[in-house]
This record gives sequence, structure tokens and C-alpha cells, in this order.
Amino acid sequence: MTFIARILRFLFWVLIVSWSVSLLRRLVNRMGASATDREQPIDVPSDAVSRKLVRDPVCGMHLAEGLAIAERSSSGEPVFFCSEECRNKFITEPRKFAANA
Repeated sequence: MTFIARILRFLFWVLIVSWSVSLLRRLVNRMGASATDREQPIDVPSDAVSRKLVRDPVCGMHLAEGLAIAERSSSGEPVFFCSEECRNKFITEPRKFAANA
């Protein structure tokens, strides 16, 4: 009788371990799928990206001319910005950033 009890106990633990592995596999797959759903690539048209880099006069960031926000300065030359926030800072205090433009 003890031999049959050992076999049943062994089968019970094999069932528990296989069930646990299955649950862990599902959990890992869901975590990997949700991470790829959150990180969707940005669709940038190929003609928007150029080889010429421009510098933002406010924060000093370099970015492609096609991706930058362009604004005309008081002298008529274009000034490029990385974001609306930097553009607004430049508009409110143009003398502060004039040397960098």
C-alpha cells in the first residue's frame, strides 16, 4: 500500500509543478506582450528626416532639421527648436538666447 501511496504522491507533485510552470509561462508571455504594446514606434515620414542637424538655442539640443520646429527670428533667419516649450521660452526672452540662435 505504501508503494501506491508514493506513486500517487509523486503524480500529485508532478501535476502541481507542471501547473505552476504553465502559469509562470503565461504570466511571462503577458508581460512581454504588454511591454511591446506600450512601446509603439513613432511613424516619421522619410522626407522629414534630413542629414542636416540644427541646434536649439534654448536647451542646446541637436536634432534633424526636418523634425525641428522652425520660427523666424527678428533678423529674418530661421531658428529651430526641439519643442513648443523651448520655442515659448525663446519668444518670451529673445535677448537672453540671441547669442545661441
